[in-house]
Amino acid sequence: MVLPPVVGGIALLYAFGRRGFAGRVLYAVTGWRLPFTTGGAIVAETFVAMPFLIITAEAAFRSFDRRAEDAAATLGASPSYRFRRVTLPAVAPALAAGAALCWARALGEFGATITFAGNYPGTTQTMPLAIYENIEGGSESIALALSIVLLIVSLVVLVSLRDRWLGSA
Repeated sequence: MVLPPVVGGIALLYAFGRRGFAGRVLYAVTGWRLPFTTGGAIVAETFVAMPFLIITAEAAFRSFDRRAEDAAATLGASPSYRFRRVTLPAVAPALAAGAALCWARALGEFGATITFAGNYPGTTQTMPLAIYENIEGGSESIALALSIVLLIVSLVVLVSLRDRWLGSA
């Protein structure tokens, strides 16, 4: 969460680029490359945003009361059944909130995406990159319209998660 996104993008480029340790193997085995592709944009956004989901999930699993799982075990439930029918439903709201935060963070990602995936319209260009390009190109009205769309999406996520943060009645 504290790693600057551009540094994350550079790390991804050096790891998954054609000459990177993982990128070289990926290309040799499959012929696929990640940098400057749609898949690369997804990887970059996931890399930057995933800590929001991981931290939320970790907190949910740590605070989960294991007594319900223990009771299911005494009734003969298998570990996979206990996880699927007891643990997962109990932590599902936190996982959903973490996924929403992760998605919202990825929606606004700029640094790692432009560094690892580039800014190719129709392929790797995300809304923040399109906003930047339109501002730089003198199309302030398009940049403003795209910014308003991102603002509305952010507000929808914030309002939908307000009970999660403020505590439900």
